[in-house]
Amino acid sequence: MEIKVNNRKAGEDQFDRAADLIGLNEDIRDSLKMPDRELMVEVPLRKDDGSIHSFRGYRVQHNNSRGPFKGGIRYHHEVDLDEVRSLASLMTWKTALVDIPYGGGKGGITVNPCELSERELERLSRRFVRAIDPIIGVNIDIPAPDVNTTAQIMAWFMDEYGLLHGHTPGIVTGKPIDLGGSLGREAATGKGVAITTRESANRYGLDLEGATVVIQGFGNVGSYTGKFLSEMGCKIIAVSDVHGGFQEPDGFDVASLFDYNYKNRTVKDCGQGTPITNEELLGIECDFLIPAAMGGVIHKMNAEELKCKIVIEAANGPTTPPADELLHNKGIHVIPDILTNAGGVTVSYFEWVQNLQQFQWDEDEVNEKLEKRMVRAFKEVSSVCDEKKTTMRMAAFAVAIDRVSQSFELRGI
Repeated sequence: MEIKVNNRKAGEDQFDRAADLIGLNEDIRDSLKMPDRELMVEVPLRKDDGSIHSFRGYRVQHNNSRGPFKGGIRYHHEVDLDEVRSLASLMTWKTALVDIPYGGGKGGITVNPCELSERELERLSRRFVRAIDPIIGVNIDIPAPDVNTTAQIMAWFMDEYGLLHGHTPGIVTGKPIDLGGSLGREAATGKGVAITTRESANRYGLDLEGATVVIQGFGNVGSYTGKFLSEMGCKIIAVSDVHGGFQEPDGFDVASLFDYNYKNRTVKDCGQGTPITNEELLGIECDFLIPAAMGGVIHKMNAEELKCKIVIEAANGPTTPPADELLHNKGIHVIPDILTNAGGVTVSYFEWVQNLQQFQWDEDEVNEKLEKRMVRAFKEVSSVCDEKKTTMRMAAFAVAIDRVSQSFELRGI
């Protein structure tokens, strides 16, 4: 069961509480809450059968005090302006938290991409690029993949933008390697989650060797997280995807499971473990519970059932505000999404830098730089958490908001 979260209200509440924590000026608060620009466009598409359908597209640019707007483009039938606006603000705080010189943006099209052919998807993507072209640019706003968008779609974005402005690989990140994408980008979010889990174990006195891990959502992020944690010595005892999940108390053969999932895009019929539901999975006793799929999966009606020591938020917004409070009262630590899943945008930044330099780094260099950024951010958040005697979530927002507010004041109006 998933609960539909009012992302705007939840985001504003988190912002206000963190702003109170750092004593942020009221005038600056109002400005940092308000998006710089919101664009809504029509995206007409001639389908393969000759009929014409119109879709609604969005690009919200929240704040660029620290650098160009940065954020993904999602294709989903439930995308709306309120969702995109909320996610754009989260990108502002996420990029600030890991201290990369970006602001926050987000975009999307209200469409079910499963209902389109590949040719239709390409035409839709190219038309959307032309619609948002007036407000994007390599030093203005840099899109990236998100829900239901891929490296191939970013390739179409780059090509269409190039037809208008000349070859500009830095206009998007998350591209195929052959078109200027970064080595290590595919695994970056999962690697960042694994690093955060390791640092959490150190902070709260858990031995990572033999630590039990449950992962809800074994897609790109969840599967790479499981792979890296297994290599660190953790025991992955339950995994799931949209079709359901499996439990293996003795631990999965993660290498085999990863390969199966990579090939089939599901853990269904993987040949390991005992079948369980996604809801049952959340109640398994473990050291680390890692929600890596949809938002709102941990809510006030199931939070009391959790038997983990630490929740590592690999997904965006997996814990509702009421559940967050219940978990805190139960003594379950929650490591927030804006810290946990920041590995993806961090390596997107590395990709952009490589494009500007016209020079590709090797994968070891990418991973080394990612490690440093994630560890430093975790330590900064931990320090504020201890100093202010607050939660890791509030500490993360406090660090990010303080950075953006300082840049905002320095630039002037």
